[in-house]
Amino acid sequence: MPEAYDRHLVPVFFRPFAADLAARAAALRPRTVLELAAGTGALTSALLDAVPTASVTATDLNEAMVIAGSVREPRAHWRQADAQELPFEDGGFDLVLCQFGVMFFPDRPAAYAEVRRVLAPRGRFLFNSWGPLATHGFGAAFQDALERSMPDGAPTFLPDVPHGYADPAVVAADLAAAGLTLATAEEVTLEGVAESAASVATGFLTGTPVSAAVEAREDAQALQLAVTQKMTDHLGTGPVTAPMTATVYTAHHQG
Repeated sequence: MPEAYDRHLVPVFFRPFAADLAARAAALRPRTVLELAAGTGALTSALLDAVPTASVTATDLNEAMVIAGSVREPRAHWRQADAQELPFEDGGFDLVLCQFGVMFFPDRPAAYAEVRRVLAPRGRFLFNSWGPLATHGFGAAFQDALERSMPDGAPTFLPDVPHGYADPAVVAADLAAAGLTLATAEEVTLEGVAESAASVATGFLTGTPVSAAVEAREDAQALQLAVTQKMTDHLGTGPVTAPMTATVYTAHHQG
C-alpha cells in the first residue's frame, strides 16, 4: 500500500498542499517541528526545503510508512508513533504539523491534547483536512465510478473518513476540548494534475483501505477495470486535472 500511495496519490493530492503548508510553516520560523501522520514524507520534504535549519521529527502510526519515509527523506528524524500517545517530552516543539491526518485519529480530542502537551507555550499547531467529497474532483469521480460499478454496496471510506471531517465548527470544538484555541480556518482550493485517470484509480484501488473490500471479491480484476474505465470516461484520457479543496487550520494554547 505505501508504494501505490506514494506512486499514484502523493504527487497529485499531497504535494500541492504540502507546498502550501510548508510555506505557512516557514513564515512561523520554527526551530523544532513535530510532524504527525507524515506518511511517506511529502510534507516533510517540502518543510525541510522551506526551513532547512529546523529540526524536524516525522512520525506515523504505520511502520511501513515510517520506513518508506525515512528512505525518501533522511534529513528528518523518523519515528513510529501514535498521535494519541506521543513519546515526547512536554513543550518540546514550537510547531506541530499534520497534513491530512487528523481525520484518521480515532479520538481527536485525545490526539489534540497530546499536541497541546508537546507544544511550547507559544507554539502553533498547523494542519489541514479535506473538504466534503464533492469538492475534490478526483475523489468524487472515483466514488461515483465505484458506486456505479458496485451497486450491491460500494465502500464508503472516502466520504466517511478522509472527507468526513470537513466542518470547521466541529474541528474548533474538538480543539477546545483539548485546551487549544482555533486561531484561523482558511479554505484552500488547488489544482491536482495526474498523468491519467487510470493512475488515480489505481492509487485509490490499491493505495487506500478501499483495496481490502475490492480485493476480497471474486470479480476484483473486472471491478478494477470497470472503475478505471468509468473514471477515464468522466475525466478524459491523457493527463487530467481537477480542483481539490481543503481547510487549513492554525491553533494554539488557550489563553
